[in-house]
Amino acid sequence: MPSSPTPNVDDEIVPPPKVNKWDGSAVKNSLDDAVRDILIKKLGFDENFNLVDGRLGICSIAVAIAMLALLWDYLYPFPQSRPVLLLCVSAYFVMMGVLTLYTAYMEKGIFAVAVYKDPAGNEPQTWEASSYMKRFDDMYTLSLSCFKGKNATEKTVQFEKSVACFFDTEGNLLLDLLEPEVLKLHNNLTSGKKDK
Repeated sequence: MPSSPTPNVDDEIVPPPKVNKWDGSAVKNSLDDAVRDILIKKLGFDENFNLVDGRLGICSIAVAIAMLALLWDYLYPFPQSRPVLLLCVSAYFVMMGVLTLYTAYMEKGIFAVAVYKDPAGNEPQTWEASSYMKRFDDMYTLSLSCFKGKNATEKTVQFEKSVACFFDTEGNLLLDLLEPEVLKLHNNLTSGKKDK
């Protein structure tokens, strides 16, 4: 495995704003944003938006269908527009099903995709960060995966820790405690070790 990329000193990781430590969703999102910043700014990876673009494409089609129904009903009031409205509502329902399948089977909790292009010219590595936190639970699970090569061989490492390890009593995220954990996962992948 090639050595890890050199950090970009111009990009300083800005600590996220203070969160309500009792709001699990806000705590998870704050941790996810900080991990993304560590991958992009600290490690110097390039962010890949293909996964998000897929979701935006599906949503754009659904919005276009809804706009078509609205426009058609405006041009041809209800009794005339009934078949088109029925078709648009059905198509919108199908698109929401596609979106649900996409988020469940394609995104799978992935909140960041980054690409490391080796200066030596080796094949680029794709890194994916995903997280999971049960509702009303304090345990945060972070998984980091690395894909390399045309066959996309995958290696994954993860940790599970209480969010109390990364936040102070005021709800401020402690980057100096989170960053070593993320870098440890990164180093385990680049050195070829398998973690939990």
